[in-house]
Amino acid sequence: MDLSTALLGFSAAAALVTVTPGLDTALVLRTAAVDGQRRAVLASAGIVTGLMIWGVVVALGLGALIAVSELGYRVVQTLGAAYLIWLGGQMLWAARKPAAHKPGRIDRVPNWFLRGLLTNLLNPKIGVFYVSFLPQFVPTGAPVAGFTMLLACLHVGMSLLWFGGLTLATRPFTRALQGPVVPRILDAVTGFVLIGLAIKLLLEKRSF
Repeated sequence: MDLSTALLGFSAAAALVTVTPGLDTALVLRTAAVDGQRRAVLASAGIVTGLMIWGVVVALGLGALIAVSELGYRVVQTLGAAYLIWLGGQMLWAARKPAAHKPGRIDRVPNWFLRGLLTNLLNPKIGVFYVSFLPQFVPTGAPVAGFTMLLACLHVGMSLLWFGGLTLATRPFTRALQGPVVPRILDAVTGFVLIGLAIKLLLEKRSF
């Protein structure tokens, strides 16, 4: 595989993965709709920082530990599920009454960057995905660590564009989303989704 083929092949595959609905997309959409676009940008920055960290881990060869270690995978899996349940529970609690979404409201966890970062880092499937996916597109003779980081950076760039598009897509509906009902519905739906994903993550068996 030559350089251009590797980059084109990876770009096509990564673009498809990026736009596939998942946990990161749900978090950005919910944050943009309920907490505002600025906070959605912070959450997006946290998510892509998590991707970069996974990229570094894989480039250094450490990601294989999660891929091959049952204990390592289960530890990250359990922590990730617990975090999703906690985050989903917060959203369900916030959906109880309109007062939970007053303009200028301050959450108990105001760091949206950290929220996005932890959502990504505590998902072992991201690490395993990078371990199994990125090496396939490293051309023969290319420096593995450097080219792996290049691929990770390409994925981060695509993710930033995607999250930015999702955030901007909520702008025409800002007035409706600031009402007393819609944010509660979005929080409730997203909370149930996150808890459902956590349960699925806990029950899921590795297929590798």
